[in-house]
Amino acid sequence: MATIHLTRCQFLMPFADILREMGAAAGSLLERTRLPPSLEEKANHYVPILQAIDFAEIASRSQGITDFGYHASRRLHYCHLSEKTRTLIGHSPTLLVALQQACKWASIEDSNLSNWIERYDDHVRFCSRLTGTKGLLHLEHSQWLQNIFPIYIVQQFAGPDWAPATIAFEARHTPSLACQSFWPSTRFLSGQESSWIDVPIALLSLPNRARENVVSSQDGEVGPSDHDIIATLKLMLPAYLDQGLPALAEIAEMAGASTRSLQRKLAYAGLTYSDLIDTIRFENAGRLLRDTDSKIIEIAFSSGYADPAHFTRAFRRISGVTPRQFRAQSRPS
Repeated sequence: MATIHLTRCQFLMPFADILREMGAAAGSLLERTRLPPSLEEKANHYVPILQAIDFAEIASRSQGITDFGYHASRRLHYCHLSEKTRTLIGHSPTLLVALQQACKWASIEDSNLSNWIERYDDHVRFCSRLTGTKGLLHLEHSQWLQNIFPIYIVQQFAGPDWAPATIAFEARHTPSLACQSFWPSTRFLSGQESSWIDVPIALLSLPNRARENVVSSQDGEVGPSDHDIIATLKLMLPAYLDQGLPALAEIAEMAGASTRSLQRKLAYAGLTYSDLIDTIRFENAGRLLRDTDSKIIEIAFSSGYADPAHFTRAFRRISGVTPRQFRAQSRPS
């Protein structure tokens, strides 16, 4: 089945920030790999992960950045995990349960991310792999992030100074000596069956240092775990609304499918690509009207409408009310 694997914009933003601070044209490099050229205020939107990896590699080569994935990972912290993941981990009574939760809910962060735990004599390996990427080059950019977040999870229980004895990469990647100097007690392995860090078994029973509230079972955040292409596009396309949406042919290429087969998939659900875009624009605008105090004109542009009048006509055609009336009705008096 055609699908597009997704990652949260949150994980792409540090790469773009590093480029901007260097004076590089981050927006042009993002556009070159068919990503939104602006990522501001899109932390919880989703973009195609393979395009994100291509972006990191092209930027790394063109700008001469060694250990790009490592430098990006240093800008990400535990708080950058999704709220649902953090809450589930915060509710875990022990480190073992927290790591098990991170395995169960991995697809909230990246739709094709698999996490699992392997037991050895005196330690376990917390392993990760991106499904469908075996043999692809330059995965170290992603694998730095895949390894850094379980380290942050362990630190929630073992303290902020904890570091693993081993950090392993599925990619054939050996960090530079300068990078390794930040991890003086850690060895690095390359070309493994998966990416992993080791955690001493003695730590698994550590109690939680800071318990967070439980996520309600009615919480709507489920992440991109559903591989249905329509559900995937509804997660991915909002990130492009204010910059120009990809053409259907580009979407099909990302999904490894023909344009015709993607059209058939949409038609089976009673949709055209234009219908899907209208729905996504409407849902994005409705959320902003309901949850923010942004001006109507700002919501129109950020939802991909050419002008406020077009926005009002399109919104009323779908909802039966104007954006201003929708906002008034959706808020308690």
